[in-house]
Amino acid sequence: MPRIESLLSARLFLSAQLWDDRIYFISNISGRFSLYAMPYGGGVPEPLLPPNIALQNPELTGGTPFWVYPSLGNIMVTIDKDGDEIYRPMLIPIEGGFPEPAFPHMVDARVFNQHGPEGSTRLYMSAASLSESINRTYIGNLQNSGVEEIAKSKWGEYPAAINDAETMLVLAEGYTVGDIILRLMQIGDRSSKVIYGTPIGERGEGEKVPLSGFGAAEFTKEDKGLLLTTSLFEDTYGLGYLDLATPCEVLPVAIKGIVHTGVGELEDLRHTRDDHYILKYNIDGSTWVYEGSFDEEGRTFQVDSVICGRGELSGGVMKSIHYDKKSDRFVLVYSTATSPTQLYSIEGAKRDKVLRHTNERILGTPQSQLSPGEDASFTSFDGLRVSARLYRPSPELGFEGKRPLVYYIHGGPQGQEQPNFAWFSMPLIQFLTLNGFAVFVPNVRGSTGYGLSYTKKVDRDWGGDDRLDHVYAMTEVLPKDEGVDVSRAGVIGRSYGGYMTLTLAMRHPELWKAAVDMFGPYDLVTSFLERIPETWKPYFYEALGHPVKDRDFLVERSPKTYMGQLTAPMLVIQGANDPRVIEAESRDVVDSLRAEGKQVEYIVFENEGHDVIKYENKVRCYNAITDFVKENLG
Repeated sequence: MPRIESLLSARLFLSAQLWDDRIYFISNISGRFSLYAMPYGGGVPEPLLPPNIALQNPELTGGTPFWVYPSLGNIMVTIDKDGDEIYRPMLIPIEGGFPEPAFPHMVDARVFNQHGPEGSTRLYMSAASLSESINRTYIGNLQNSGVEEIAKSKWGEYPAAINDAETMLVLAEGYTVGDIILRLMQIGDRSSKVIYGTPIGERGEGEKVPLSGFGAAEFTKEDKGLLLTTSLFEDTYGLGYLDLATPCEVLPVAIKGIVHTGVGELEDLRHTRDDHYILKYNIDGSTWVYEGSFDEEGRTFQVDSVICGRGELSGGVMKSIHYDKKSDRFVLVYSTATSPTQLYSIEGAKRDKVLRHTNERILGTPQSQLSPGEDASFTSFDGLRVSARLYRPSPELGFEGKRPLVYYIHGGPQGQEQPNFAWFSMPLIQFLTLNGFAVFVPNVRGSTGYGLSYTKKVDRDWGGDDRLDHVYAMTEVLPKDEGVDVSRAGVIGRSYGGYMTLTLAMRHPELWKAAVDMFGPYDLVTSFLERIPETWKPYFYEALGHPVKDRDFLVERSPKTYMGQLTAPMLVIQGANDPRVIEAESRDVVDSLRAEGKQVEYIVFENEGHDVIKYENKVRCYNAITDFVKENLG
């Protein structure tokens, strides 16, 4: 009999950094996320925080979850309380200790941190107000705890690039996905000007602007310009160059030496040394990383070496990478669908010396019994290609006949399910296959990883064509698979995936024998849009709909409208401290359905937020989901 404890025995290693021959990282060694350090080359991890403090999953934290400041003898750590996402930058001694506020007078905000250039003792912070739709940008001095506000916006404004001298700062202001403008600020006098794009307040009625898709940005040598990732020239993103002497025009940068094939997009750009940078690609859900040099005059990027994508570091997902200029080494975190996260370093002139510093493994379950998944991409109802993977039980397990199906939907909606053991999904997917289920994981329209136009297809269309992609997969694609029994199917989703789970279970009840909703929005008008954080509202009014102007549309797209059609038993899971989809939203789902006489089970984790990350809660959660689908799907 498989046990979830077997899969969870593989501890997570995340957000690795290398400083002075010590590797610092976040791990759940103790059953909850905390901060650790160990010698380069391996050794016993040393805890740096008291055991009662639980860090958040870095994937939800955003910005810099922690940063080591050797010159100060301190580490900055981003800490909230049991998933409430009221983040605060805290300081501990570099050898570990009790955290103290880095800036004691900062209150009433969720603070997202960005470290400065190497050697800096400043912290660049985006602070989302808890009471109004305002995001403020601060510069904090870690030497004296001083804080200065330098900008504010009702939109999601954040520091995108800082020059090495810390005299110039680029602020990115985003309205919806891909619609981003850039401002250049002179830090000394706080003056700023728009260097690309038209601010939303200056646009005419109905004016359309080209989507810039700006992501990462770096100042070039001598601060002449910006090298950045953009969708202006390629829908799947590429490099652009903005000359600061002639701003407002972004020029294309040719990339030479790429060796991967497949469907995907350029995700990230980081400066390492001199004219060298790394590029990170997401190709068919797997990570490729290249190191190369940028010729500013010729506007070309020449790849010198492959950091990730070959050999042991292939077919999976890299969750973090840090370059240590002093030793000319990279340290990174990598995992696959069947291999837990491991810490690696890469060095050598040709970047061919790969050292693994950890040996995490799944206890009691051979890797051969896990499912690597297979490509199950399909052409949807309107001819659009939809990426998907199908995880089947290993033949070693001896299951016979068609397998009952679990249909798994990722959050976002502008997210992506990847072969990533660091995320909540993969242990659950593997546990379900060990119990004899086939698990179908689609990245339908609206997902990231396949180009900006694909990602934008869900804007103002929640529950529209994205829903029809799922219906088409269940009615036209999966029934043709001789190894899958669609007559015994259950649907599971988290966050937006929870919304889609509720939508599919209520609008298409004939497809499902069970449904599991994890913190999914239920009523888009009077509860979800009213209850989300204040600073999220301007974005959601643009990307989803306005609760007054678009009321009829939002009612039509709300699962609540169709709750009377539900026939499948439902399990609802919620974190009590969730600030995104608050507990009252899920409680409304449960109370409303029970009032209709529907069969609903409800689990609330009192010390979790918009995730389930603590060991004992994971054990309960994964077992509850698996037992629920076993009972209802057979």
